[in-house]
Amino acid sequence: MNIFKLSIKNIFNKPLSSSISLALLVLGVGIISLLLQLNTLIKDQMDNNLRGIDMVVGAKGSPLQLILSSVYHIDSPTGNISLAEAETISNNRMVGSSIKILYGDNYKGFRIVGAEKKFIELYKGVIKEGKDWDNPYEVLVGSKVYEKLKINLGDELISSHGLRETGQSHDEGTFKVVGLLKPSNSVIDQLIITSPQSVWDIHETHDHDEHENENEHEHENEHEHEHEHDNREITAMLIKFKSPMNIIQFPRQINENTNLQAAVPSYEISRLFKLFGFGIETLSYLAYLIIIVSGFSLFINLFNSMRERKYEMALIRTLGASRFQLSTMIIFESLVLTISGFILGLLFSRFGVMFVSSLMEESINYNLNSLKILNEEYWLLGLSVLIGVVSSLIPAIQVYKMNISKILADA
Repeated sequence: MNIFKLSIKNIFNKPLSSSISLALLVLGVGIISLLLQLNTLIKDQMDNNLRGIDMVVGAKGSPLQLILSSVYHIDSPTGNISLAEAETISNNRMVGSSIKILYGDNYKGFRIVGAEKKFIELYKGVIKEGKDWDNPYEVLVGSKVYEKLKINLGDELISSHGLRETGQSHDEGTFKVVGLLKPSNSVIDQLIITSPQSVWDIHETHDHDEHENENEHEHENEHEHEHEHDNREITAMLIKFKSPMNIIQFPRQINENTNLQAAVPSYEISRLFKLFGFGIETLSYLAYLIIIVSGFSLFINLFNSMRERKYEMALIRTLGASRFQLSTMIIFESLVLTISGFILGLLFSRFGVMFVSSLMEESINYNLNSLKILNEEYWLLGLSVLIGVVSSLIPAIQVYKMNISKILADA
C-alpha cells in the first residue's frame, strides 16, 4: 500500500482548504525570502562599490547625497570643488591614494565620468575589446551600457548636458568608443569613462560658445587659456588612507577647517541601512506571523479531514495498513503542503527580485538579479518542515490511537 500516493490524493480531495493553507505559506515564505534576497543583493552591491574608498571629498551639502552621487552614481552631485583644493588634500601625509572624478553629462541616460585611470583599477576593470584612452574624447564603455545601447568599438557618442537623457546635446564635442569593459559587478558597468581633460574641454568649449557673441571683440587673445589648471573644478575625490586610524581624525579636520565636505561611505551606508532596517524588520515579523497562521490553517485542515475520514481510515486498517502507516500518511500530507509552499515561496521571491530589479534598472541602471539560494533560506526550509510536523502531530497521534472496531460498529 503506497501511503505517499494516498497522501497526495487526500490533498486533492480537499482543494479549497489545501489551497488556503498553501497560499498562506507561499505568501509568508515568499515575503521573507524576498526581503532576505533584496537585503543581501543591495548590501553586496553597496559593499562591492565601496572597495578601496575610505572617504569622499566634495562640495558642502548632504554627506549621504555625496556618497550616493560619487560612489554609486544614483543621485545628483552636491556641487563642484576646486581642483587646487583637492590637490592640497591629496598631498596630505594621511592620504594613501586619491582619485579625482568629474561628471555632469550623460549619453542616453548613462553617466559620462571623467576620471583618472586609477578609477578603473579601483574596481578591477578589465578591457574586453579595444584599448584604454590615450587622447581626449576617447571613452571606455561599461558592460551594461554597451549591452543595452548596442554600442561597438569605433562608435561616436554625442553627450547631453546634465544627468538625464533630456539634457541639451553637446554638439561641439563627440566621444569615440575605444574600449569595452568586461562585466565587473561594480558601478563601472553602468558608466562611460573618459579622461578628466575630455570633460574639461567639452565644458570649456560649451561655455565659450555661449558667451561668444557678447565677448566677440574683447580680450580675444589674452584670455585664450582662461581656464587653466588653478581655475578648474572636479566633482569629488575618492580617498584611501594610509592608516585606518586616520578615518577618525581627517574627515573632521576637512569639515571644520575648509569649505569642502568629507563623508565616510561606510558610516553613511550603515546609517542608511539602519533607517530602512525598521521597515524590513516589521515586514519580516508580518511574514513570520503569516507562516504561523498557515500552520494553524494546516492543523485545522488535517484535523477536520481526519474526523471526516475516520471510516475510510478504519477500512484502510482492515486492508492491512498499520497504525504507524496511517499516522505517517497524515504527516506526509502536511509535509507535502509545507515543502510545496516553501518551493513556491522561493519562486515567488525570485519573481519579486526580478520585478524590483527591472524597476531599479529602468530608474537608476542597477540590476539585482540573482538565483542563488542564501543560507538563511535553508533555515526557512527547516521552519517549513517544522511547521508541517507540528501541524500534523495531534491529528497523527489521534489516528494512531483510533479504535477501528468502534468506528466500524458505529458506521
